[in-house]
Amino acid sequence: MPLVAVIVGQGYVGLPLAQATVSAGIRTIGLDTRDDIVLRLNEGLSHVDDLDDSAIAAMVAGGYRASTDASVVAEADIVVICVPTPLSVLREPDLGAVRSATEAVAPHLKPGSLVVLESTTYPGTTEEVVRPILESAGHSVGQDVLLAYSPERIDPGNQQYTIRTTPKIVGGVDERSTAAAVDFYGRFIDRVVVARGTREAETAKLLENTYRHINIALVNEMARFCHELGVDIWDVISVAETKPFGFQAFRPGPGVGGHCIPIDPNYLSYEIRRRLGEPFRFIELAEEINRGMPAYVVERLRRGLESRGRSLSGAQILLLGVTYKPNISDQRESPALEVGLLLRAAGAEVSFHDPHVEAWRLNGDSVDRVADLDSAASRADAVVLLQAHHEYDVDQIAERSAYLLDTRGISTTAKAERL
Repeated sequence: MPLVAVIVGQGYVGLPLAQATVSAGIRTIGLDTRDDIVLRLNEGLSHVDDLDDSAIAAMVAGGYRASTDASVVAEADIVVICVPTPLSVLREPDLGAVRSATEAVAPHLKPGSLVVLESTTYPGTTEEVVRPILESAGHSVGQDVLLAYSPERIDPGNQQYTIRTTPKIVGGVDERSTAAAVDFYGRFIDRVVVARGTREAETAKLLENTYRHINIALVNEMARFCHELGVDIWDVISVAETKPFGFQAFRPGPGVGGHCIPIDPNYLSYEIRRRLGEPFRFIELAEEINRGMPAYVVERLRRGLESRGRSLSGAQILLLGVTYKPNISDQRESPALEVGLLLRAAGAEVSFHDPHVEAWRLNGDSVDRVADLDSAASRADAVVLLQAHHEYDVDQIAERSAYLLDTRGISTTAKAERL
C-alpha cells in the first residue's frame, strides 16, 4: 500500500510540498479551511505563484485531492502542518493557526502516524504546544504517534533551489520520530539533515532569517549614511563582493517583506524576552532600521521633489512594483504598502503599476493602476521603483520621467536617483 500524506495548509508552503509528495508516489490530501481554495484546487486551478494551473491539474491526475474535512486524517500515515505563523497586532507570535490545526487533526490520527510541524515558530513549540494537544486527544507521543519538526525553506519564485534540491532539516522528539521524518522527506528531497532535536530544528530556521534580517539592516543603514557622505553604496557593495571569502553581499531597499524576514526574527526575540527576560538587541535594532526604510524612501522623495521646485503634497507619484519580491504576485508584508500610506498622508496622489498585480489597496481604498506605463511615467511628478520586476526597463522609464527614485539600485542612467 502506498503511503498517504495529509498536508495541512495549502498555501505557498503546503501546496508545493503536496506537489512533491504526489510526484514521489505518495497519495496526498491537501487539507485547508477555505472552501474557495479547496474548490479551485480540485478543479485543477492554482492560487500560488510557483505552481500554474497545469501543475495542479497534473497533481489531481496523480491522485491529489483537497478537502476541508479533517476526518481525512484518519487515512494518513503522515500529517504535515504548514499553516501561517503571523504576528499579532502587538507584534507578538500568533500560534492560533498551529493550535487550531493540531486540534483539528489530533482526534483522527491513526496509530503509528507521524506528525510534522513545518510552520516557522519559536524554540519549544513542537514540544510545548503541539505535543500536549496530541496527548490531550489520548495519544502517547513517541509510541502510537510520532512527532517531529522540519522548518520550511520555500523561496517563492526561486527556480534554482526547489524542494528537492534544498536540504531539509528534521528533528524529532525521539529517535523513532526522527527516523520516520528522515524516511518521509528522503523520498523526495535529495539531502535530509538531522538536528539534535525539535528545538534545534526550530531555532535553525530562526537563525537563517535573523542572519538575513540583520545584514539587510546593516546595508540599509549604510545606504542612508553613504548618501549623506556622497558615497555610492551600490558601487561599494559591487566592489566589496569581489572578495572571494569572508563577505556576502546584501543590498538595501525600501524595507523588508514576505513571510519570513519581517516576522520570523520576532519569534526568537519574543521567546528570549519571555524566557530569559533579556532583549535580543541585534534583532530589535534590525527591526527598527528595516521598519524605518519606507519613511526614509518618502523623505528622500520629498527632498528630491523639493530640489526640483515641487512639493510632495499634491504631487502625482507613480509606484512601480508593489510585491515583496521580484517577478511574483505575492504582496505579503510588502514595504510598498507603508510607502503608499505615508505618501497619501503627506498629501500625494498615488498610482501604481505592477505586471503581476491587477488590484492594489491602501487601507481598503483602491489605488489607480496605470495601463500605459510610458505615458503615466511621463505625466507623473515622480516615479518610485519599489520592486525590480524583469518587465521593467528602468533606464528607459527614467528617460521618460521627470524624476525617478530607484530603491533597488538597478538603474545605470544619470537620469535616475538611486537610494
